[in-house]
Amino acid sequence: MINALTLPFMKKYFLLFLLFSFALISKAQQDPQFSQYIFNNLSFNPGSTGSEQAICATALHRSQWVGFDDAPVSTNFSVQSPISLLNGGLGLNILTDKIGQNEFLSLNISYAYHVELPEGKLGIGLSVGVIQDEIDGANIITQNPDPSIPTSVDKASGFDLGLGFFYNSEKLYVGLSSKHLNEPTIATTLDIIDIKRHYYLTSGYEHVLNEKLDLKPSLLIKTDGVTTTIDMTSLFEYNKKLWGGVTYRPSTRAVLLLGMHISEDLKFGFSYDVPTTNVSTSGTFEFMLGYCFKIDYNKVVKGFKNPRFL
Repeated sequence: MINALTLPFMKKYFLLFLLFSFALISKAQQDPQFSQYIFNNLSFNPGSTGSEQAICATALHRSQWVGFDDAPVSTNFSVQSPISLLNGGLGLNILTDKIGQNEFLSLNISYAYHVELPEGKLGIGLSVGVIQDEIDGANIITQNPDPSIPTSVDKASGFDLGLGFFYNSEKLYVGLSSKHLNEPTIATTLDIIDIKRHYYLTSGYEHVLNEKLDLKPSLLIKTDGVTTTIDMTSLFEYNKKLWGGVTYRPSTRAVLLLGMHISEDLKFGFSYDVPTTNVSTSGTFEFMLGYCFKIDYNKVVKGFKNPRFL
């Protein structure tokens, strides 16, 4: 029987269902995949820049298909802070993705303007930066010479833009963003790479089950207009110190997540993507380290804590 206590909870899950139904159909993503996306919205949504009243730094390292030679390795580092003089926040995001002798680098700075709303805060953000693609042809060994493979390091870069909106209240967050908004072209000496525009839709909610246990469901939908990836995550946090859960991703089936707050400001997370192919029986491992330094403004500042553990 539905009562007054369960109705708000059902409304939040209904919102997540609506976001899920917003997904499109597609081909291969160009941006690398991270399973612990809930800890670093800045990596795909500049609207989240400075959404916490703290200076926060987050690092993610992902090793895919462990045990397989030249398997993908991705790293992501971000730092952000609210800036009261700018009525918003500033951030920096650095991403690398290496597959064999090919390496992709993205460096972006972001700014979000914060709009105070009756029950939350809206961030309207813009990111600008550069993306670079590099291939080390000297380390690629072929039986016969291949004119499409460079004989040395070949790299090129392009200008990159991003736009995002991020709503954050005490219990709920919703974000809509686009990376590579200008669809940059990277022209190396032997190849032309067209970077497709990517769209991200995310949401999360914190539900208090009892004084010790919280449930934190979240959702991330990403698409380049051809390929769509969906992550549906449920995390349980115990006593504000330990968390564990699972992500269901149709393309990977399941991701296991564990983590802990080492201290009030420092946290560590781990995820394991269960292997679903014969490429590697070891699966994919990902590590997260995050640190937040609280800011004391010496005055009353209206702010909201969101359910992303930051």
